[in-house]
Amino acid sequence: MTLFTKLLAPAGLALTAVAALPVHAQVEGRIATVDISRTIIGTTAFQTAYEQVNQTYTQQNDLRRTKAQERQTLLQTFDTNGDKQVDDAELAAKQSSPDFTKLQTLEQEIQALNNQIDGARIYAIEQIIMQYGAALEEVTTRQQIKLVVDPGSLLFAAPEADVTQQVTTALNAKVPSIQVVPPAGWQPSREGVQLFQEIQQRLIAAQMAQQQAQQQQQANTAAPVGR
Repeated sequence: MTLFTKLLAPAGLALTAVAALPVHAQVEGRIATVDISRTIIGTTAFQTAYEQVNQTYTQQNDLRRTKAQERQTLLQTFDTNGDKQVDDAELAAKQSSPDFTKLQTLEQEIQALNNQIDGARIYAIEQIIMQYGAALEEVTTRQQIKLVVDPGSLLFAAPEADVTQQVTTALNAKVPSIQVVPPAGWQPSREGVQLFQEIQQRLIAAQMAQQQAQQQQQANTAAPVGR
């Protein structure tokens, strides 16, 4: 039984895929959708935790940027043909050199710093998700929902079927704050890592969309107005 299965079990709900449809022939009662990653992102605890991670791990962030720049500068010496890329042949030619050993050391150090920073974020997410089942049960009981479906598994769902915001509100009440420094010996769960990756992808996509919108707005402002 996975972490998410355990979280959903107390609510007596099924998180089904489209292959299990048509659900109208199997379930009597209201059907709703919940986007788990969007639920977590919307919580105050998540947003505060990500800000706290940036503050708590400022030194690691700065060091990571410095070492990433060192790595980039070092890689430029590997680029013997000047095409601004390092291919397998160029990498192999450097394997016996001190620079190759230095590159490996830098990559290991960068990965260790990534693990510290990302580990803190995963730890924060796992604290929120531990209350997800209770928050979901509260919403489904109040609204008499019999089945909750992942919106990604559906071809269509009416907007009113989405109770993501309601679950987020319930989570805000249950998880007002969280810790961002994992205890000694803590290891992230596989499900926590997976959810973190989904959240990161969504945050990056939102950031890119915002940048594109700003660029488009600037282009529209700079364009001459026709008569």
